[in-house]
Amino acid sequence: MLEQLEKSVRWLKDRLSALVETAESNSVKTDGSRVTIIPRDQHCISRKDISEPAKKVLSRLNNAGFEAYLVGGGVRDLLLQGHPKDFDIGTNATPEEVHELFRNSRLIGRRFRIVHVMFGREVIEVTTFRGNAGNESPEDDDPRQTSEHGLLLSDNIYGTQEEDALRRDFTVNALYYCIRDFSVHDFTGGMDDLRNRTLRLIGDPETRYREDPVRMLRAVRFAAKLGFSIEQSTAGPIHTLADLLRHIPPARLFEEVLKLFSAGYAEQSYHLLREYELFAPLFPETAAALDAGENDEIILAALANTDRRIKEGKPVTPYFLYGALLWPALKLEWERRENEGEPTYQALQLAASDIVARQVQATSVPRRFSVPMKEVWDLQARLPKRRGKRAETLLGHPRFRAAYDFLLVREAAGEHTDGLGQWWTEYQNLDEAGRRAMVNALGGPAPRKRRRRSS
Repeated sequence: MLEQLEKSVRWLKDRLSALVETAESNSVKTDGSRVTIIPRDQHCISRKDISEPAKKVLSRLNNAGFEAYLVGGGVRDLLLQGHPKDFDIGTNATPEEVHELFRNSRLIGRRFRIVHVMFGREVIEVTTFRGNAGNESPEDDDPRQTSEHGLLLSDNIYGTQEEDALRRDFTVNALYYCIRDFSVHDFTGGMDDLRNRTLRLIGDPETRYREDPVRMLRAVRFAAKLGFSIEQSTAGPIHTLADLLRHIPPARLFEEVLKLFSAGYAEQSYHLLREYELFAPLFPETAAALDAGENDEIILAALANTDRRIKEGKPVTPYFLYGALLWPALKLEWERRENEGEPTYQALQLAASDIVARQVQATSVPRRFSVPMKEVWDLQARLPKRRGKRAETLLGHPRFRAAYDFLLVREAAGEHTDGLGQWWTEYQNLDEAGRRAMVNALGGPAPRKRRRRSS
């Protein structure tokens, strides 16, 4: 009897210990949702690292009786002791209520309405908590419309903070900072993944990728940017579902390409795109050229150059990036046309038109970028022609500097140009007499034969 009583006491102690441990690691909000709350003394976020406009928006929403939290990449980057470029806010206020509170705001979006609150050049994006249509009863109409491939077409549902967290893409992007008590709210285990430097999708990965295939590109972008590993079940379906990107509008994919390659992590992003077979849906012509034996050294050289320029605070141009990313495809098509007997310059122009026409079926290339890109390509065939007054004429071309830089990237990638890059480097640094001497050293053009006048 005594032995049985001691067993019962031990069981009760163990059970009580487990309950205390659970209570310490989880909190239950007044609305019944489960959330881990990390108090101020257990995280590194400081209010001084949050922009004044973001704090103003948070304070006004909270003072008006709404819930409002800093959320997403801003919280993630602050916890990683980085410096967020922008701050997003999640709230239970509707877009119309937010818009009414801020005269310096505008409503945008059709698929899901959000509010931009503008403070000069800084824009604070305010989003109403999104809900989960899975909680709707079967007989109700589901406002979340999907395509035959599972792509989410319409998503106009509002919900609770917890539902909003579960609808976000990755756990590390589903952390909420509360300005009232300076705590961090975690519904999905994002803090653990942040500590482990792991990127994990919330929910079933295949379903989430089918809802929005761009999430596969976001996985690669965040992994490259943060230096995180992609969790196994999150990475698993990507190879199989990569072709779903072909159902995304080319204009949207163009914006995603710019995000991938213009953030200072272009080279690593490219390697991950290739590893997960996501490069081909974005650049099908280039992927085909690489499969046919063209090398990607110019792409690697251009992306390394881009990363270096961004770290030095220098500008980068999309047309230069696209010019390098498409160069293997252009080169292959150019050579094919030359082999069929077309003159070099004409072969290049026709090849450029064909490659761009095919590329825009995958990712659009606006004319403001495609035109200068073609000019840079065009000059690659003209830069070797320096005799007479041609060198000085080329030097005055508005795209000369970009074409010269492109030539240097080609040489860095191992293309043989007979020292053309060095010649142009020296030519630019000389005075008029020195330039004339360099051109003369090339030898003049063969003299034209004079026609005999008929008597």
